[in-house]
Amino acid sequence: MAEPLNLLWLQSGGCGGCTLSLLNAEQPGLFDRFADAGIRLLWHPSLSEETGDEALAILVACAEGRERVDLLCIEGSLMTGPHGSGRFHILAGTGRPMVDWVRDLAGRAGQVLAVGSCAAWGGITASGPNPGGATGLQYDGETPGGLLGRDFRSASGLPVVNVAGCPIHPGWVLDTLQAIAMGRFGAAEMDALQRPRLYADHLVHHGCPRNEYYEFKASAGKPSDQGCLMENLGCKGTQAHADCNIRLWNGSGSCLRGGYACIRCTEPRFEAPGHPYAETPKVAGIPIGLPADMPRAWFVALAALSKSATPKRVRENAVSDHIVTPPAAKTGVK
Repeated sequence: MAEPLNLLWLQSGGCGGCTLSLLNAEQPGLFDRFADAGIRLLWHPSLSEETGDEALAILVACAEGRERVDLLCIEGSLMTGPHGSGRFHILAGTGRPMVDWVRDLAGRAGQVLAVGSCAAWGGITASGPNPGGATGLQYDGETPGGLLGRDFRSASGLPVVNVAGCPIHPGWVLDTLQAIAMGRFGAAEMDALQRPRLYADHLVHHGCPRNEYYEFKASAGKPSDQGCLMENLGCKGTQAHADCNIRLWNGSGSCLRGGYACIRCTEPRFEAPGHPYAETPKVAGIPIGLPADMPRAWFVALAALSKSATPKRVRENAVSDHIVTPPAAKTGVK
């Protein structure tokens, strides 16, 4: 019988929201998924019983190579400040910056995963003037490099796997870990930004419950409206790589199903869009955030055509918080 894969999880500069999301894994639950995949949790700061000297002993054994680390998951950005020293974040009880621990452990790990957009790109903690020097494991925003450098490769030969999201969907992490455990995860399973293609090959737009309104460019005018949120209320679902509206959260929800525009949280620099999240910047009345793979002229032409063909029902329902005009019932057989 194969030995279980050892998983070590560390939290750095972040809110812990990815761990909270991970705990929502269901059918089966988190620890059942670990067991099914043959993964042994060495230590997690929120989920493990070991604390203080016991926890430190595990980390030291891993860093020195006396305990095997097959999977190293880092949650939260890496705090390199002040002035590159990393001393804004000292691992309690060690006197050493967390960034030094991460460098040592990554050098021994079979596979390194950045869990969440903070660990992948820097995320929310890197917004504004970024006095803490927050960066991602192998990216600083859109720029390759980050803490470990663009040439870093784990013992598996792969770069950091960026399981980006703010927070992550538990399935993104668990499916990636299971694929690694089964020997079915390689370079071909990652996109150009090193995200697992199992969710990054989709757009948030796929499966959006407001797609009929999008097709006819019947737009919401205020947050409570049912219409498409792209034209006026900042939705970036046509630009965001994720399967949020296909792989629902807690089995039933997503940001758009809750009435919130997609803020593109799986992408680098989502935290600094240059405008309020709930507003759509426009040039000459045309939204600047168009679908990434569609020429602007085509979009404008199609939008004009779609609006001219919008059914009265769709137009009225788009600017209401409930169904005002239901679809007509078909009474005859033709």
